[in-house]
Amino acid sequence: IASASLASAHTIFVQLEANGVTNPVSYGIRTPSYDGPITDVTSNDVACNGGPNPTTPSDKIIDVKAGSTVNAIWRHTLTSGPNDVMDASHLGPTLAYLKKVDDATTDKGYGGGWFKIQEDGYSDGVWGTTKVINNAGKQPITIPDCLPDGQYLLRAEMIALHAAGSPNGAQLYMECAQINISGGSATKTPTTYSLPGIYKQDDPGILINIYSMSKDSTYVIPGPDPFTCAASSGGGSQSSVKVPASTTLATSTKTSVTTATPTAPSACSVAQWAQCGGSGFTGCTSCASGFTCTKQNEYYSQC
Repeated sequence: IASASLASAHTIFVQLEANGVTNPVSYGIRTPSYDGPITDVTSNDVACNGGPNPTTPSDKIIDVKAGSTVNAIWRHTLTSGPNDVMDASHLGPTLAYLKKVDDATTDKGYGGGWFKIQEDGYSDGVWGTTKVINNAGKQPITIPDCLPDGQYLLRAEMIALHAAGSPNGAQLYMECAQINISGGSATKTPTTYSLPGIYKQDDPGILINIYSMSKDSTYVIPGPDPFTCAASSGGGSQSSVKVPASTTLATSTKTSVTTATPTAPSACSVAQWAQCGGSGFTGCTSCASGFTCTKQNEYYSQC
């Protein structure tokens, strides 16, 4: 059980599938050797990772056709397979951004120029991250066909909210792929934003208790609305299931929480970063040697 827990936790955007070709691991992507998250949304590392998760530069650029759909492929480690994407408890949205650059191999990533092109939040009780896990780690991203040709950074992102009830509890996972878009009509100019800058620590989609949500709750996805060729992008965004503008997410939609007494399997332990407790949790509650089960909130504890 410990080895199984080790094979699921954090995640890395390791490959880009484009034009029918699945490129090798780390080809044209600034991948880290460690799969840890960024939790400080004001850090420059929120753009393309780095800092506590140093990334390796790539001199490769991946050709992408405007209007096509590419797949960002996520794995727990650089050597993991399609059944080892991320721990299923890491619930949250998926997002993707583009930034037009002069040289995708050298641009630092952070700063202005970013615009969102994909998001998948919470719909009928299902999170975007769950869809990616169930899709063998593939996050579909459609490249707008109205963009000008040239080099871009493609930033794929998954945000895990299992511990987001506390400040700095949201875990942001992202990497940047280096792409060259061709075949665009150059008929629209997206409104652009800065990374860091578009997220704040107290955004309702960053600081949130997801365990109080029902399947009908509305989740406000962080960042601007996705850019589309049909209309210009704008301010705050919501999940694909829209509700009237006056409706906001209540992070305490339930007046009571039914708790279950955990029944952990005997003689088992879980690895670093895996879940080890929380209201209703029935898995292993002991951590592997050298690690301690630490309470994040009422619903989630982690080794």
